[in-house]
Amino acid sequence: MSSAKLDMEKLVALCRRRGFIFQSSEIYGGINGFWDYGPMGVELKKNIKDVWWNDMVRNPPPGPDGQEITMVGVDCSLIMNPRVWEASGHVGGFSDPMIDCKTEGCKGRFRADQLKSTPCPLKPSKCAGEFEKCQLTEPRVFNLMFKTYVGALEDASAVAYLRPETAQGIFANFKNVSDSSRVKLPFGIAQIGKAFRNEINPRNYTFRSREFEQMEIEFFCHPDESMKWYQYWRDVRKNWYSTLGLNSDRVLPREQGKEELAHYSIGTTDIEYMFPFSDEPQELEGVAHRGAYDLTQHMTHSGKDLAYFDELAWQKADKSVYGGDKKKEQAAKQSPPYKFVPHVIEPSAGADRFTLAVLCEAYHEDKVADASGKQEERVVMRFHPRLAPVKAAIFPLVNKDGMPEIAERLYRELKRDFNVQYDDGGAIGRRYRRQDEIGTPYCITIDGDTVCGGSVTIRDRDTLEQRRVQLSDVVGEIRKMVK
Repeated sequence: MSSAKLDMEKLVALCRRRGFIFQSSEIYGGINGFWDYGPMGVELKKNIKDVWWNDMVRNPPPGPDGQEITMVGVDCSLIMNPRVWEASGHVGGFSDPMIDCKTEGCKGRFRADQLKSTPCPLKPSKCAGEFEKCQLTEPRVFNLMFKTYVGALEDASAVAYLRPETAQGIFANFKNVSDSSRVKLPFGIAQIGKAFRNEINPRNYTFRSREFEQMEIEFFCHPDESMKWYQYWRDVRKNWYSTLGLNSDRVLPREQGKEELAHYSIGTTDIEYMFPFSDEPQELEGVAHRGAYDLTQHMTHSGKDLAYFDELAWQKADKSVYGGDKKKEQAAKQSPPYKFVPHVIEPSAGADRFTLAVLCEAYHEDKVADASGKQEERVVMRFHPRLAPVKAAIFPLVNKDGMPEIAERLYRELKRDFNVQYDDGGAIGRRYRRQDEIGTPYCITIDGDTVCGGSVTIRDRDTLEQRRVQLSDVVGEIRKMVK
């Protein structure tokens, strides 16, 4: 079953049945826009974040001229000084015009700019405002930030906000990082963390939620080189998704038109994916050229100098032109090209959205032969091995003749390096199906030949091929196939 034809209800049911995703606070009726990751989901999402950190922060691809990329990480607090959000424009401008429907049985709230594309909750299915009973209000401004209070008193002086994005923590720490790490331009600062937006109409499962996790890079570079780096990150990020199992035909980069760009943006590419719940591709990630906007804003509002001094360029400069005048030298050091506000390229990916895309892409239904040769239906999650929640499962064929002891020893050995499962319950075919539904790429069976000859069977989830490998070679084989 291709992702384009996937029945989302089947995927949601599997995610709940196999412990990928649950409705938050489900025993109390849930809460709209919030989701919990179960045992399989938390492993899948952690693997996604770990692979992103490894591929983008610890081992990023070479730069456009073949140079090594410098990347460091931070982990900033969820609540920051509210002046941060004044400087970023969120306090004054992070709001949407909203329209309410007063119709009994609806009571919906919709974004004014999405009215013609948002389904009306009432039947028959029409867009909001098109049903003859719709009673819509005039648009009203609705701020998307979650407000809270810091300290004992709940007054205006104690107002704070849950961060609506992770980027501003990076900008606020730009000087701290550059001073403490001694990094030289160009360099990137990366962060993985939670953000919160009071979405009016969360929908499409986990795609649009009120609490979500971002995997974000702010890459600082010289203004003269910013377009080169913008193109570099746009291509790197698009290609990364395809290496992890997303069909390249469904990963679609789209350059935003001038009328779509944020006021600070010089250029933005939306990396979109064809989710099965929509006829149009939806955003997985944005790669934005933010220019010098953010650092300049924080310089203005904080009064701190966040400009970058290019020490290497100053060391190479011909200082004889200043005739030994120290005042002229100092003035030159404080001016371009030696001191300037860097431009920023921002690849900002959603960990939850990519997790959902991986789930959609992985879901397949096919038929396989059972022990008697009869064809039976199979649901299988074809995760890329790097992302699979469980890398391997170990089965004793029967619970006697020394097989469980060998299987348990192998399980403990593999467990040191990988998340693996031990399963001795039921027929071997039933155990295969359980592992197929959680996307385990390799199943290892301990049988009579293991006891007598020291070899095991490794079964491939996707091809169903079974091959014999010496017990002593299993750890190395799994390591090679996963990594």
